[in-house]
Amino acid sequence: MDLHLNEEHEMIRKMAREFALKELAPIAAEIDEQGRVPMENVRKMGELGFLGLTVEEAYGGAGADTIAYVIAVEEIAKVCASTATIMSVQNSLVCQGFELFGDEAQKRAYLPRLATGELIGAFALTEPEAGCDAAAVRTTARRDGDSYVLDGTKHFITNGGIADIVLVFASTNPSLGGRGISAFIVEKTTPGFAVGREENKMGIRGTSTCELNFQDCRVPASRRVGAEGQGLKMALAILDGGRIGIAAQAVGIAQGALEAAIKYAQARRQFGQPIASFQAIQWMLADMNTRIEAARLLTYQAALAKDQAKRSGERYSREAAQAKLFASETAVWVTNRAIQIHGGYGYMKDYPVERFYRDAKITELYEGTSEVQRMVIASALLR
Repeated sequence: MDLHLNEEHEMIRKMAREFALKELAPIAAEIDEQGRVPMENVRKMGELGFLGLTVEEAYGGAGADTIAYVIAVEEIAKVCASTATIMSVQNSLVCQGFELFGDEAQKRAYLPRLATGELIGAFALTEPEAGCDAAAVRTTARRDGDSYVLDGTKHFITNGGIADIVLVFASTNPSLGGRGISAFIVEKTTPGFAVGREENKMGIRGTSTCELNFQDCRVPASRRVGAEGQGLKMALAILDGGRIGIAAQAVGIAQGALEAAIKYAQARRQFGQPIASFQAIQWMLADMNTRIEAARLLTYQAALAKDQAKRSGERYSREAAQAKLFASETAVWVTNRAIQIHGGYGYMKDYPVERFYRDAKITELYEGTSEVQRMVIASALLR
């Protein structure tokens, strides 16, 4: 396994870091407080190529590998996890969905505009009764001539309120359960499609997370993605890649918290000396750094496995699940330690670590909880 970073990787790291420090750092606390999506910065990410990093150049993307992608996500999440979330959904779930399963006409119609940020996408699988049990989807898609008519509700959909197009998973044959689920492209202007309640979240408050409603929503058959009944299989394959993006986000949050803790420990004085001179603080910092490095390496390993899978056709579910599981739990642990190092100040909004702590928790939940990741890993070990 070669983890050497080339010039392109370092260039993308530099670009992402500069963008994060210049555009995101000044407003990260503000958008969290207001629960506002920074659309001006989302568009700038598109202009810089961050919304289509791994999309092939033929479809308007940067054509970068997955290592480059996770590096960029980490750098942005270090400063603003909300913006990193928007970027991750666009790249890992929506663009990847089109690349893996879209036909040529669908790729030509949507990928170039997704890659540049002209269009924002969302991935709608989760429902009130279909979370970890994705096969329990109740939204239906009934064939009617050269169209499908969608009825149902999706919830907890990231980017839902800002999306121009949504990749929706609905049952075309409820009697078949998971084997009867299909995927569809729904544009926001489609009659019968409506954005519902916006969620009031604990963290990643600078994102749109909401309910999507479909009532007699007529979609042309040409906007079905893949074959009928292949939707669940497609969703699970897309989520493998998505989990790598979440792992990178978790690593970035943890790294941001560590850097904030180091800065504070060197500046804060107690008993006549910086608290960084105390062994208790030093050991916390050492453990935080070690866990982050381990999480980063698992994320890089999963990224390499994903790129190798393009050539071999093999699945990389275990590697992706391991990266997400360890990185997300590391992010929660590290941000907790960062607050402890800050003491009472860490509980206050004057310092960024309380925001890092709130943002970290979601990485253990979305795109499959930690328990789901353990199921995926165990399944791979026992088959």
